[in-house]
Amino acid sequence: MNEDSAPLRGFTIGVTAARRADEFATLLARRGAEVVHAPAIRIIPLSDDDELERVTRCIVARPPDITIATTAIGFRGWIGAAEGWGLADELARAIGTSRILARGPKVTGAIRAAELREEWSPSSESSAEVLELLLDEGVEGLRIAVQLHGERTEWEPGTDMCEALRVAGADVVPVPVYRWTPPEDPTALDRMIEQIVDRGLDAVSFTSAPAVASMLMRAKEIGLLEPMLRALRTGVTAVCVGPVTAAPFAELDVPVTLPARARLGSLARHIAEELPRRAVRIEAGGHVLSPRGRCVIVDDTVRCLPPAGMALMRTLVARAGRVVSREELLAALPGGGDDTHAVETAVARMRSALGAPSIVQTVVKRGYRLAVNLDGVPS
Repeated sequence: MNEDSAPLRGFTIGVTAARRADEFATLLARRGAEVVHAPAIRIIPLSDDDELERVTRCIVARPPDITIATTAIGFRGWIGAAEGWGLADELARAIGTSRILARGPKVTGAIRAAELREEWSPSSESSAEVLELLLDEGVEGLRIAVQLHGERTEWEPGTDMCEALRVAGADVVPVPVYRWTPPEDPTALDRMIEQIVDRGLDAVSFTSAPAVASMLMRAKEIGLLEPMLRALRTGVTAVCVGPVTAAPFAELDVPVTLPARARLGSLARHIAEELPRRAVRIEAGGHVLSPRGRCVIVDDTVRCLPPAGMALMRTLVARAGRVVSREELLAALPGGGDDTHAVETAVARMRSALGAPSIVQTVVKRGYRLAVNLDGVPS
């Protein structure tokens, strides 16, 4: 498997999606990646959502003047849930008597599949543009049903459309479609957060703002928020499907990268292009090495290192060939310690795993360095 056919060979990528995760993981694995999956949210089954049923009956009893549909999965799920409650025909009639505004082409398709017709959809696929249109027209006294994305949190940004419409005088009916909660068992998410902190992942991907918010909430709960944010700012790449998903990170000054189109296939292609471009390549000891989250590529061969070896390698790479003392390397080891003999043992195992002992040079009585030729540094 060569680099052209497997551009993500050696990279380990975290996937936080709760929906279509297997499909996305397959797209990454086909490009050579190792995938770690930890759903960051749990989507509440719509048919079991008592609040959605209550709101649906309210809309059937008193149809809105305007209906705003924001997501295709949410709109389809709402119609499907209504069918389970025996309300599908009544809901379609109630919505059909209103002006239907769709946030983008995917939700437009879902509206038409329900044999309804939208009046307008912005080319920007932006809820903000829908809100701007309504506020410009005036909404005082109008009853407006707004299909929500999900529960808001301190990290889930975006214009609060419902509040803005209320302030403008509308009678707003929030429709809590596609609600989410944190995962019932956070073990996998906790482990992913720890892997980010330890820089054991090269990238972590997000396909919704709630997933970002949920991970931030959980990291805060387990006391790892600041270490996780440091890792995302300095080594682990945060990849988001689009600007709405990326917005919580922007609030926290975490750099993100995203594809030109907010689609799953585009996201996988973007990752396959972006991570190799960002990869560090170093010539040391007559070899070319490129460190990853869990391994090092040495002369185009994947060399898996134990956690201690990866911790040492990251420290040595960060110093770009300068001498690193045994005490500094000891502090970098998982668990630390107070015996520098542990560093000697870890270095020996690292050299063996690399298959190229000359890459890491011993500097007598000083420490270790990558055998990189630098001006003023002996090789």
